[in-house]
Amino acid sequence: MSADSYVLAIDQGTTSTRSIVFDAQGHPLATAQREFAQHYPEDGWVEHDPHDIWRDVIATVGEAIALAGITAADLAAIGITNQRETVVVWDRTTGEPIHRAIVWQDRRTARTCAQLREAGHEAMVRERTGLLLDPYFSGTKVAWILDAVDGARQRAERGELAFGTIDSFLLWRLTGGEVHATDVTNAGRTLLYDIHAQRWDEDLCALLRVPMAMLPQVEDSSHIFGQTLPELFGAPVTLAGIAGDQQAALVGQACFAPGTVKSTYGTGCFVLLNTGETAVKSAHGMLTTPAYRIGGRMTYALEGSIFAAGAAVKWLRDGLGIITHARQTDDMATRIADNHGVYMVPAFVGLGAPHWDPDARGTIVGLTFDTEPAHLARAALEAVAYQTLDLIEAMIADGGAVPSAIRVDGGMAANAWLCQFLADVLRIPVERPAHLETTALGAAFLAGLAVGVWPDTDAIASARKEKTCYHPAMADDVRDRLLSGWRRALAATTVRM
Repeated sequence: MSADSYVLAIDQGTTSTRSIVFDAQGHPLATAQREFAQHYPEDGWVEHDPHDIWRDVIATVGEAIALAGITAADLAAIGITNQRETVVVWDRTTGEPIHRAIVWQDRRTARTCAQLREAGHEAMVRERTGLLLDPYFSGTKVAWILDAVDGARQRAERGELAFGTIDSFLLWRLTGGEVHATDVTNAGRTLLYDIHAQRWDEDLCALLRVPMAMLPQVEDSSHIFGQTLPELFGAPVTLAGIAGDQQAALVGQACFAPGTVKSTYGTGCFVLLNTGETAVKSAHGMLTTPAYRIGGRMTYALEGSIFAAGAAVKWLRDGLGIITHARQTDDMATRIADNHGVYMVPAFVGLGAPHWDPDARGTIVGLTFDTEPAHLARAALEAVAYQTLDLIEAMIADGGAVPSAIRVDGGMAANAWLCQFLADVLRIPVERPAHLETTALGAAFLAGLAVGVWPDTDAIASARKEKTCYHPAMADDVRDRLLSGWRRALAATTVRM
């Protein structure tokens, strides 16, 4: 295989950083991964140390290259995909962050968002950004940092500070501060970017009190951004693709045709429906968001976001200690006859789409003395399927056709029981690809597309490999009973004490 056939993807996620080397057929050749610390300073606050993220990126890239038996000079390009709404503010001279990164799950700006809604600003924000005024998104987090750190706001207004989502911070560091940029998929999650005019919006920046001097240049998702410093990996490598994690997964699943749907099950769950060149405005709690921009041509998507999917399983492991590894949940769910009336609503950091309730908190209903750990594990898995159905139903209500299938990926999609339960609850086939790390694959596809490893999106689609298809098999009365229980549990979660 020629040297220019290899592409490396940096997949910087919420709980871990991984780097994967792919060949020209889209096969993963080597993977390196490291988990990093989560910081919870107060209730509803979630932070990451950008130094941890940078350290792990450098380490995993080096490890993946070595494991693949190649050198950096053999790479045609590097693509970056990232946790989208997590924000970093750093010094333009030193590259040093002025505060820990505030994570997409963080709810500290809920009051600010509520005040902006009460003041009547949400209609304008929604019209221009496709988003809601919710602490999930980046803009209010940036303003919080500028207010919390002494002198930061004045420094930002003087152009001394830079803002970016994780992709932008990594791009800056990898190029030695030469490139301050992002792509449309990340810019479109900030509450500061007009997704129709495709530019930063002065009115939105003024409303959220974010100086425009801080903002990165916005480029296509498949674009040659620059080159890495030679000393980082032993040779300079072209940085040629960036996309937020969920849009990268859409590309990795080859959802290029309008109407195609993917659902990624990682820390959260994110369903994206390709709507083509039309930015569909949702009336049912969905988000309108850039799917990708290639060759200057924007494609949009409807998106539903669930804040806790794999995070609920992680809580079973780290919080309750009833499992030692996520894969145990497959066996636990399989060996019990039913859910025993136990439902979990994993609103640990509020509810996302279509409910958008930042004050909701996690709830478990139906507990009895003979409830077992297996029932809790099953409840966590079932909740993922119920929430996915909520999103699909909202998209259909917004005018989308019933999908012919849903393409799933992410770590939880390895769970065969969950995939079958999804098919049963959604009443549509569930397609699982041969390689579940489609988020990283999408970043690799975008980077390889920019440098000619793949000539076009048709070539990318032909490289996608489906492994298993799960078909609906559950009796209607069983499904109806399960959904009735879920809706009662959901109603209990939103009751204020």
